[in-house]
Amino acid sequence: MSMYYNLPTSTVTVTPDRPVFTGETVDLKCVIKTYSDWSYEWYKYSVKLHTSGRYTVNTHTLTIRGVTESDQGQYWCKGQRDGRPNSSTSGSAVYLSVKDLQPKPELTSDPAGAALTGNTVTLSCRMDPSTGDWDSYWYKHTLNPETEKKKTNYSLKIDSVSDGGQYWCRAGRGKPVYYTQYSDALWVNVTESPKAVVTVRPDGRVFRGETVSLRCDIKWAGDIEWTYRWEIEGTNNWDRNSAHRCTDQDCCTGGANKQKHRNAVSLCSTQELNISNVKYFHSGNYRCRGERSDSQKSNISDAVTLTVSAEAQASVRVSPQPWLTEGESGTLICEVSGSSTGWTFSWFRDHDHLSDSSRGAGGSYTLSPAALQHTGVYTCRAERGRPAYYTHNSSAHTLWITGVSASVSLVLKPSRSQHFSSDSLSLSCEDQSNSAGWTVRRYTDKHTQTFAKQTGSSCVIASLSTSDTGVYWCESESGEKRRPRNITVHDGEVILESSVDPVIEGETLTLHCLHRPTNSPILSADFYKDGSLIQNQTTGEMSITTVSKSHEGFYYCKTERGQSLHSWISVRGQISVFHILSFLLAASPYLLATVVLLYKCYRARAPSTENQSQYAVTEEETSI
Repeated sequence: MSMYYNLPTSTVTVTPDRPVFTGETVDLKCVIKTYSDWSYEWYKYSVKLHTSGRYTVNTHTLTIRGVTESDQGQYWCKGQRDGRPNSSTSGSAVYLSVKDLQPKPELTSDPAGAALTGNTVTLSCRMDPSTGDWDSYWYKHTLNPETEKKKTNYSLKIDSVSDGGQYWCRAGRGKPVYYTQYSDALWVNVTESPKAVVTVRPDGRVFRGETVSLRCDIKWAGDIEWTYRWEIEGTNNWDRNSAHRCTDQDCCTGGANKQKHRNAVSLCSTQELNISNVKYFHSGNYRCRGERSDSQKSNISDAVTLTVSAEAQASVRVSPQPWLTEGESGTLICEVSGSSTGWTFSWFRDHDHLSDSSRGAGGSYTLSPAALQHTGVYTCRAERGRPAYYTHNSSAHTLWITGVSASVSLVLKPSRSQHFSSDSLSLSCEDQSNSAGWTVRRYTDKHTQTFAKQTGSSCVIASLSTSDTGVYWCESESGEKRRPRNITVHDGEVILESSVDPVIEGETLTLHCLHRPTNSPILSADFYKDGSLIQNQTTGEMSITTVSKSHEGFYYCKTERGQSLHSWISVRGQISVFHILSFLLAASPYLLATVVLLYKCYRARAPSTENQSQYAVTEEETSI
């Protein structure tokens, strides 16, 4: 019985893919999918090929080394075996095309312009896709040695300007590798990347309800349009690592943050973030960077921390002290706790707005010289931004000014500004003519009080306590105030004894360091002015023989038993002849005329000296 067999078909594959180029090594493989133990025969056209010279036949593979144009043609194969079927039938022949021209790749970069440090440039080594698959070989600055073998694209990380320069590529394939020509050189120009800078107005420390602007700026000489990207790391109870992208201003100024994710990052594409009515959740670290149309990015800015606090509160303090004698100088200072940038200030006395801008510039309201009508309760308010944001009004601060020629004085016994707790203190209003109708009042802990138990114009505090610290003065039935005195009560073991009245220039200032409970001078004490040691004494006493305005300041003393409180020592200028004449004129014009007449007689008889000129009263000075 005869048996019929379908003969298997042989096919040919070529590596590398066609076309091939002169000099390459080509492998032609004969593939028969059925049966095994085949022996293979190779033919070019009708000529059987054998291992010879550049041709090698190895089982199912024909290898042609150093292919030339003469190798171009049709190739086919068939198989032979001992069993049945004993041969294959040949499939269609493969035409091997050989090109004599060595190919050359094209080298391009993306982006094509100058690259910025910190970015990545993608180099592409392009071969004609019809020529098959190629590996790319990359070269920098020099053609040898090759630096790296990659596929078509090469990502170049630009870390510094030195990464710029000439780059080449060439393609290769096969084993041994067949190389194309080198590409034309490509210059990669690298420029130092600019760094973005974030500015915030009015300040990094703002208050709830203010309007805040954050702006991203990039210093760049080129004509580049930047797209801005913001990164906002929040601080208020947000889920870690979540992110939200936004492109509109509303999203960038609060919408993203309202997602309440911890450490969320909002990416916004506007140069300026304007946040009106800022809230606590806007607190966080703000950074930005610029991005060009070719996706090159600037360096990211340093983080700017935006801190949103509760509503702002203004406060008032007085330098040097809240009680002055007319003619002296004093300054009220308005401050906003935790912030000092961009504020303008308004001042109020007894709730009336003070419009004297020359006195109230820069957060300070200066009284120079102080006058009786400046006595009152002062408050201030600060504002900044557009639309304006206002602080709360400050707490009230009372300022006292008394007349130089006031006839009523507040007399203290003992006569000093510092006192030990548990000691007694006597206070009395004394008039040169009549002290009736005057009472002792005080301002302590923000309260004004009249002593409940007064004998006439006097009162006694039998046992002082620290709550008695305050300002004391004499007040008439009509509301006139005279001679305020600052009294401080100390629980410690040491106090400073100093005059309650200002010291006149040229006089002697004497300070004592007293010890409880004997109120006696301490044998050894250090004396300080404005925090600096000025004298070390063994007697517990310090004297300045000729006082000047420079000696004004805060004084205290320290011993091994403790430290006193601080006392302000005020220095007043000498009363001139002009002030005496003015006082006499106010008292009696006839008395003034008499004094001037006597003075002229004295000058007619007295010998001339160098010093007389500085005390002489001219006719112009007397015509008041």
